Amino acid sequence: MATIFTKIINGEIPCYKIAEDERFFAFLDISPLAKGHTLVVPKVEVDYIYDLDDDTLAGLHLFAKKVAIAIKAVVLCKRVGVAVLGMEVPHAHIHLVPLNKETDMLFSNPRVSVSPEEMKEIAEQIQKKNNSLKRT
Repeated sequence: MATIFTKIINGEIPCYKIAEDERFFAFLDISPLAKGHTLVVPKVEVDYIYDLDDDTLAGLHLFAKKVAIAIKAVVLCKRVGVAVLGMEVPHAHIHLVPLNKETDMLFSNPRVSVSPEEMKEIAEQIQKKNNSLKRT
């Protein structure tokens, strides 16, 4: 059975898309730790990130790097934190979380409330910035 992330990638479930190429997909987390909290996933459905083949794992991180640069350019923050937990959804993914202090990255923190209109605006701004960046 397809994971929720595969359903998002396939357009069966709506999302606030940030970036997509032939192998990877990035979208805003609907229960974010901070405005701009983004999930980056490979399109191939693999449960554990370290079960990805080396090329896909490296590509995922390079794709996430470009998305993180775009997030930092759009969302007021000191850094974009990176986390790989892999416990919530059985589909490898990376969390990119805008940070102003280390404790912003605690997944036990209350989630922030962001309206659908604001989510759409944030996604569009990050997507526009991401599209303007040169591919590394």
